[in-house]
Parts: sequence; structure tokens; C-alpha cells
Amino acid sequence: LPVTLLFLTLAGLLTVRGRRWMEILSDFLAQRGRGRGRTLFSGIASLGQIVVPTLGIVLLAGALKSSAMLGLRSERLVQMLPMLGLTVFTAGWLGGRVFAQLGVSHAILTLPPERRSEGRFNSWILGLILALATLAREAGKVEEYPAEAVAVLTFPILLLAGLMLSRMGQLLLVHVRADTAEGPEERSYRNRVAAFFGRAAIGAGLIGPLLGAVGYAEAGDFFVYPSIMTLALVGFLLLLQRFVTDIYAVLMGRDVEDPENGGDLIPVLIGMILALLALPVLALIWGARVADLTELWARFTAGYSIGGTRISPTSFLTFVVVFTLGYALTRLLQGMLRSTVLPKTKIDPGGQTALISGVGYIGIFLAGVVSVTTAGIDLSSLAIVAGALSVGIGFGLQTIVQNFVSGIILLIERPVSQGDWIEVGGVMGIVKDISVRSTRIQTFDRTDVIVPNADLIAGQVTNWTRQNLTGRVILKVGVAYGSDTRQVEKILMEIGESHPLVMVNP
Repeated sequence: LPVTLLFLTLAGLLTVRGRRWMEILSDFLAQRGRGRGRTLFSGIASLGQIVVPTLGIVLLAGALKSSAMLGLRSERLVQMLPMLGLTVFTAGWLGGRVFAQLGVSHAILTLPPERRSEGRFNSWILGLILALATLAREAGKVEEYPAEAVAVLTFPILLLAGLMLSRMGQLLLVHVRADTAEGPEERSYRNRVAAFFGRAAIGAGLIGPLLGAVGYAEAGDFFVYPSIMTLALVGFLLLLQRFVTDIYAVLMGRDVEDPENGGDLIPVLIGMILALLALPVLALIWGARVADLTELWARFTAGYSIGGTRISPTSFLTFVVVFTLGYALTRLLQGMLRSTVLPKTKIDPGGQTALISGVGYIGIFLAGVVSVTTAGIDLSSLAIVAGALSVGIGFGLQTIVQNFVSGIILLIERPVSQGDWIEVGGVMGIVKDISVRSTRIQTFDRTDVIVPNADLIAGQVTNWTRQNLTGRVILKVGVAYGSDTRQVEKILMEIGESHPLVMVNP
């Protein structure tokens, strides 16, 4: 009896008040916390809204078992209580984060406050519906009810589930209309996806109960309950994407509330990887078996044969990792040369740029060769195909190859260097950058002109500052008829002699 009473007391305390305590803590960290990680820490603390009350349900199940008052049937149902509680509290937490109040968390959906409150309420109801449906099916198994009786018993739950699913779909459509009116055009694709999920949820919420009403109970369940789980999975992925963005912002020393953080590439790539990892879970939700996924994974890991060469995910991953390391080391060496070694030498800035670019090309080439060798990819069988393709590619990319070779010659021979004042093809300006394919020249009216490297090698180029800084500038000066030419000559000589860059002799 003391053990039972202790478990009941702790269970009631954690279940009734524990979630509220965790919610207060999460709101405190979000609104009054300091530093860039307040939103991140608030999200982590919010997980207590699942853990603490679920622990209370576990203690409640323990109290019921310790009372020794359970029979065989009721004991099976009591064993399900922690899982049912976890379902309900997870749904409530998910709705509380996706439809969070403004100021508590990042706004994932563009909805007014009353619609957010409706979304949180719908999430709780959907969690209860999933728990009741699971409990009804388990009760049917325990009592050995026929399929018809189970269908009649679960139909009111199915009807309510379809209604709430349709309401969630309507909320998504409200978000799409509001976000389309307020957001930029780059959100159009995301809004189209949200509109698709919203319409699909409304359709499934209507079709499922209709099928159940005419006797197709399993078909009705198939339309409604997997759709609910799919919406939950999508909401969880959105929260996970936001969590990754917050972590990245904290690590990079940025403000997590800065809207520019969403434009970084790394969080977006991580979000894409998380979406790919969620595909097996989505397949399980819609009826796939674990054995099917295991078989697909085995086929995937075995690799695929391309031209007699078998490429497996392991070899591809090895190739990516080794090439990434080689590329990173190349960039590190370039940065060390640019900032530490070359500034202490007597090499001119153009030569330093050429040397750094050459190290980059050699490093990337070596990284590619080493990564292919390490991954064990045999490309000899592709040599014939590559040789045949090279002829066609050579004709099609003749100009690009010519510019590439010209760029290598420019970096080695250096007839033109960065910072030179040149004139080519009627364009005069300062060389700002020499890449593999082209050279960027900035004219004196601050216009960037892209010149193919082949023009600098095959054409006539005037380099005014290659050997020395001495040059002649011819200016045509017009004066009115009848002017004193001696006076004009005197004025022009005074202007020329007073200029600090003009040579004294000649």
C-alpha cells in the first residue's frame, strides 16, 4: 500500500503539474533568457513537456501493477498506458511548437493568434484520437471481438479523426494564403507544398469516414491515420530544421532571430539530409514492412554496376570524404601562402596570385586522383567510352578548352598580371582577376569587362605597366578659333609640369 500510494502521488504530480512546469521553464528561457542560444535552450527545455508527464504515466502504471488488483486483460491494457501517454503528450508538444505563441518560439507557420490556439487544440485532440484508436484495437484483440464489432466500435473515433484532420488541412491553407500575401516570391515552392498537404489532409479527412461508413473500415483507417502521422512527421522535420538552424547560428556566433540565417547553405543541406532519412519512416507509416526496407537497403549497399565498375555507397562516401579533405587542405595551404608566406617574399602581387591559383589547381587535381584511388573505383573500363566522348566534347567545348589552356599559360608565363594597366580589343583598364577561363578588367569608369583568356594570348595586348610605370598619354585639347596658341601652349605646359606623376625629362 505505501508503494502504491507513493507511485500514485508522484504520478499525479508529474502528470498534472509536470508539463506546466516545463512549459513555464521553456517560456522563461525564450522570453527572458540571455545570449544567442536562448531559443535553442528553450526548445531543448520544452522536451520536458513530453518526458515529465510520460514518466508520471509510467509511475501510474507501476502503481496499478503494485496494487495486485489487475487481471490478465486489464494488465495488458495497463502495459499500454506509457505508450498511449507518450502519444498524447508528444502530439501536444508538437502542436505547441509548430503553432507556438508569438515570442515563445520561431514562427513556423504564418497564422493569426486565434488560429495558432486552434492548431494547438487540434494537436491535443489528434493525440487523444490516436491513443483511443490504439486502445480500441488492443481491447478488440484482448476480448477477441470480431472484425465487424471492432469496425463499429472504432467508427466514431474514425469520424472524429477525419474531422480534426480536415481542420488541420484548413489551417495549412490559411497559412498558405497569409504567407503568399506577406512573403517574398522565393517562398512560392514551399507554399505549393504546404497547399498540397493541406488539400490532401482535407481529402483524406472526408474520404476516410465515408469509406468506414459504407463498410470499408480498413480502407478508411488507411486514409485517415497514416495521414495524421504524415502531418506529424512533417511538423517534426520542420522543428528539427529549425533546431539545426539555431545550433548553426550559435556556433557561428550569429543572432538566431536574424532572418538572414535561413539563407545559409549548410542548414539547408542538413535539412535535405534529414528529409531523406525520414523517407523510411514515411514508408513505415504507409504500410511498408521492415523486411522490405531491409531488402532495399541491402540492394543499395551492394552497389550498382556501371560499365563493369561496381560503385557502392561506401566507395562513394569514401570518395566524397577523401576529396573533401584534400580540397580543405588545398584551401588551407592557399590561405597560409596568401597571408603568411608570400607577403614576406619579393614576388609582386600578380605573381603571388598566379602561384596561389596554381597551387589550387594542382591540389584539386591531386585530391580527385587520390579520392578515386582510395575509393577503389576502377575507371579503366570507362576509358573507351570516355575516349569516344572526348572527340565530341572536344568539338563542342573547343572554345572553353582554348580559354582554359590560355589561362594556364597566363598564370605560368605571366604576360599580364593582376594590377596591370592593359589595353586589349579596344578595352583599357586594370586587371582585377585572372581565372581559368577569363580575365576580369575594370575600366576607368568602374565597369567590369570579362575578356576570354584566348584573346589575351592570341590577340594584341598593350601592357602599359608591365616592365615599368613609364608611359605616354595623348590628350587632344580643343580651343576656340582665334585663341592665342602661345598662351594655350604655356597653360598646357604648366598643367603638365605641375602634375606629380609626370616625368621631368623628357
